Amino acid sequence: MASSDLRDELLCSICLSIFKDPVMLRCGHNFCRDCIDRVLDTQDESGVYYCPECREEFQERPALMRNLYLHNVAERFLITQKEQEEITGICCTYCVDSPVPAFRFCLHCEASLCEKHLRAHSKSPEHVLSDPSTSLEKRKCSVHKEPLQYYCTQDAICICVSCSLTGKHNGHKMESLDEASENKKMKLRNVFQKLTTKREETEERVRSLEEQRRKAQEKAAGEVERVTALCTDIRRRVDDLEKKVLSEISRQEKEESLSLSALIHQLEIKDELSRKMRHIEELCNMTDPLTVLQEPDTGDLCDPEEEGGDEDTGGHDKQLHDGDDLDVAVISHTLHTLCEVIPGIRSRIYVERPANILLNINTAANNVHISDDLKTATWTREEQKRPKAVMRFQAYQVMSRRGFTSGRHYWDVESSRSGGWSVGMCYPSIGRWGEESLIGENNKSWSLWRYNNQYLVIHNNIEIQLPDKISSDRVRICLDYEAGQLSFYELCDPIRHLHTFTAAFSETLYAALCVFGQYIDGRYLDSWVRIRT
Repeated sequence: MASSDLRDELLCSICLSIFKDPVMLRCGHNFCRDCIDRVLDTQDESGVYYCPECREEFQERPALMRNLYLHNVAERFLITQKEQEEITGICCTYCVDSPVPAFRFCLHCEASLCEKHLRAHSKSPEHVLSDPSTSLEKRKCSVHKEPLQYYCTQDAICICVSCSLTGKHNGHKMESLDEASENKKMKLRNVFQKLTTKREETEERVRSLEEQRRKAQEKAAGEVERVTALCTDIRRRVDDLEKKVLSEISRQEKEESLSLSALIHQLEIKDELSRKMRHIEELCNMTDPLTVLQEPDTGDLCDPEEEGGDEDTGGHDKQLHDGDDLDVAVISHTLHTLCEVIPGIRSRIYVERPANILLNINTAANNVHISDDLKTATWTREEQKRPKAVMRFQAYQVMSRRGFTSGRHYWDVESSRSGGWSVGMCYPSIGRWGEESLIGENNKSWSLWRYNNQYLVIHNNIEIQLPDKISSDRVRICLDYEAGQLSFYELCDPIRHLHTFTAAFSETLYAALCVFGQYIDGRYLDSWVRIRT
């Protein structure tokens, strides 16, 4: 229902105003309480009561029933009307009895219209309707007080007819308001289209960033889970190691205690020196020689040296000496397990995925065959006919394409069990000729060597032989550039730390492989190294 129709339904037929405290007669008609009371007061003199609306008569003064529903509707309507008036501040020009909010404004009639008068208003084109808050002053020329009808393209301003004929805009290019409006709308549509495209690009960018954020959150959650699991494993291993060491100490302490208790008990049983000394002292104090001589010559009075007392004492001393301390070597060996746990943990802290290492064929020596996938280097007696290059090694070696100047990285290799090979990292300034160019044989490279079934780590021609034999044919090389550490691990179960070089790296580090055959028992043993992916 339109607001004007609703307003008509809320008018009291006596005062023609919005209901105030509406009451209802038995006939069903509603009035303001004060209005109907005054009417009934005048009817008291005649004693005849009737409804002012339908003229229905009542035998006695009718009871007034308050219409709560109508009261609430009227109250809400007044509040809404007041709010609309506060928003627009403009009322219908034709509603003279009471103010009614205007919904439109006719520029031709210069009149504000409510919904009721808008329906009856002329629909001809000259009656242009606009928002009721439109200021009429803005639609008239400030100089001539005439309606604005043209648009001066030179000054970009709306003008009246007088301005175009006699004013300062005389001679300027003019456009009708409709034409100028359409031209501006066309420009606005182009701008709108560009903004729409820009907004779509922005929304797509936002979606992309949100996806990146989601992936970052998922990755962070995964890292949290991985670190939590790692720390839990560390605590478990350390707790197990602590229990193992403490148990070993307790076991040794109990064994030592039992051994010492047994020795003490043994000495207490055999030790009768005090009794012998008392008996001998008594014999020595006797004055009767017959009694002394008649004393039985038993083993009790024998010389302790003749009974091997020194031997027994020495045996006790030896046992005491053997049991005077815990077996620290066993405890230290047990604690050494921690050294194996820590490298295993360190290896798990490195990045999850190995670095993508490809071999640079331009650096490969002609006696090194490179596989098509640039992952395997194999020693060959057949010279490869490669073009000369400044970067190419004279013999045995090849470098990677990729270098590292920062961060933590690792890569795994698998090697042959025959022949000789070396894996490591080097600077690009390493020599290319002579034995000094081999990785590890200079101060520009670090390597792990296998030669004659012996394993060595070499830097600056200083060799360190690894004490333990490597059983696995897989090795991991881990680089922490900022920390200045290059580590080698045997990929067995569990992973085993072999050696860590420490240096202040000053150049880009490249992976390097070295392969060479060995002549044993009249035949060559080929060698190869493959980068695992």
